[in-house]
Amino acid sequence: MRDAAGQLRRDVDAIHALGVSGVQARAIGPDGRQCVAVSGSADVTTGRPVSPYGYFRMASTSKTMIATVILQLEAESRLSSSDVVERWLPGLLGANGNDGRRITLRQLLQHTSGLHDDLPGYTTPQQYRQHRHDVHSSVELVARALEHAPDFPPGEGWAYSNTGYILLSMIVQVVTGRVAHREIEHRILRPLGLDQTRWMGMVPTLPRPHSRAYQLFGPRCRVDVTDQVPVDHENLSWATTTRDENRLLRALLAGRLLPPDQLAAMKRTVPVSSEVQHLWPGGRYGLGVVERPLSGGGTYWSHEGGDGGYITLNGVTADGRRSAVVSMSEARGDTAEHILAQENAASALIDHALSVSDPGDA
Repeated sequence: MRDAAGQLRRDVDAIHALGVSGVQARAIGPDGRQCVAVSGSADVTTGRPVSPYGYFRMASTSKTMIATVILQLEAESRLSSSDVVERWLPGLLGANGNDGRRITLRQLLQHTSGLHDDLPGYTTPQQYRQHRHDVHSSVELVARALEHAPDFPPGEGWAYSNTGYILLSMIVQVVTGRVAHREIEHRILRPLGLDQTRWMGMVPTLPRPHSRAYQLFGPRCRVDVTDQVPVDHENLSWATTTRDENRLLRALLAGRLLPPDQLAAMKRTVPVSSEVQHLWPGGRYGLGVVERPLSGGGTYWSHEGGDGGYITLNGVTADGRRSAVVSMSEARGDTAEHILAQENAASALIDHALSVSDPGDA
């Protein structure tokens, strides 16, 4: 049997060796025993050590929670994943060839709607400093996407679309009368006791402890981007920990959040685009979850997230009994080579952690 704790330590050190300032990881085995490893520093100025209990921005991993709420509502017969967007948001999608009468909720969930993605962002330190406090409503963010023609007809391709999940969050509010993050708190966080997963809204900081987050904008240009204000929509304003993210994924795959029919629907997948295949070799997308192969055979389920310098990868086996989360507090996004190297090293950590039968003692 592989030395799971030692392997986890080697894997976080390998990520740090790429130049990532801080790394924390947590793996949980079938019997609930955990191993935790950290590497690097939580602050490149002070050298403060990384906390294994540090908060980070959840980012797109929250798509799994939005998808879960949508499928719960379907199980309650309050909506259907085959509903078209027009039913719930009449007149919203109707510009430049976009048509809400042809796009279903399932297509939004699976990134097969064809809606173009055009969220605001920054690619230079100057843009970051100028725009980091900008706030955008969900309607404004959808309007940005509608300035573009569809990337493809609905159901005839795959392209990652944050816009689709903004629309799903809006639909949750229409159906339930409560904003999506309140439904997530009511339906997921409280039942599972995830008290370290918090909706931050417009608060620019994170709960303590947390590592400072850094973004590369070019050679030798590292910028501290910890205290940004995220754009105002449901997918970028959550803070969490490796403990809670493990618990979320394990509960979901163990069937504690969805009835069998909805969980099976969530796990019906389509191939991702060739571009994304470089990051997720063999990856396939379900409804708010990604299926990826394990090197030793079989597959696992995950949904990574990245925002404001924090990048997190995770994974859980199909039975929900083994899981792992690795959070990195630096985004080496200045070159394609850096992006791929960081992704591959973090993916290797998840693969190693899920390919053992017992991660050992914490």
